[in-house]
Amino acid sequence: MTRDSRTQFAFHLNSHPAVRHANHSVRMAAIAELPLRVAIERGMPKVSLQGISLSYLTNDGSRLKALDDINLQVRPGEFLCIVGPSGCGKSTLLHLIAGLHQATAGSILVDNAPVAGTGTDRILIFQELGLFPWLTVAQNVEFGMKMKGVGKAEREEKTEYYLRLVHLGQFKKSYTHQLSGGMRQRVALARALASEPDVLLMDEPFAALDAQTRDLLHDELERIWAETGRTIIFVTHNVREAVRLGERVVLMTFRPGRVKREYLVDLPRPRKLEDTAVARSAREILNDLREEINKSLEEQYGYEAAG
Repeated sequence: MTRDSRTQFAFHLNSHPAVRHANHSVRMAAIAELPLRVAIERGMPKVSLQGISLSYLTNDGSRLKALDDINLQVRPGEFLCIVGPSGCGKSTLLHLIAGLHQATAGSILVDNAPVAGTGTDRILIFQELGLFPWLTVAQNVEFGMKMKGVGKAEREEKTEYYLRLVHLGQFKKSYTHQLSGGMRQRVALARALASEPDVLLMDEPFAALDAQTRDLLHDELERIWAETGRTIIFVTHNVREAVRLGERVVLMTFRPGRVKREYLVDLPRPRKLEDTAVARSAREILNDLREEINKSLEEQYGYEAAG
């Protein structure tokens, strides 16, 4: 990664993380910060992407480079958000980390071990959710555990725990069609957490929700992240959402996707989308993102003109 791509902006840097932790009872009254995070910051990365490139064979026989030389490290317990223009390869990057596809070049490591395929240590949550309508809420949550051969008593115990964690304990016997969109999203989150993955990969999970439900789920996800210590890699088109949730935001270029810049987001929690500091930080990222959006529009207009 070039020096420019590693440029990091610290937004409203208040203090060292260790100091933030010491003061968390005052500054983060609604969110408990895990002591573990301070201790692991200098340790081995949870996820490491080294020289990741990916190209596809198109219908006309040419190759299209989707990703080019991605180098990125994610700390254990970090909440990392990825933004970029449409077509930059954000979702593709999550699929590679999940083991659903293989990179053309480079390597992906989780806990310093190469990713050779899918695994229960990494769970991907799609926008479509993939819930089974013929199963109850509880049966959906325990599905992954059942496939892993977890005993009935343990499945039921964990299902109860994770449904309480997402505030859906009273709906365990309901079917998904009886729930609102936000409640279905929480079922999907509970199902993912019940498999107890080390890394939670989230691909624009709140994009289709109304603003009020999205704001509530931001609060829920922030709370769950603080309570469980999971490593979260979150893809979104919404820059303000990225600043609202993330500890760090990675901006990708237009195709081929590269890491253009990284931004440290050092704002006190809990945060709100309408916070002035969140809006100001998002605006700085958006200014850089607009350059990439313009490139994508220029390519599209050029293609249409040539056609």
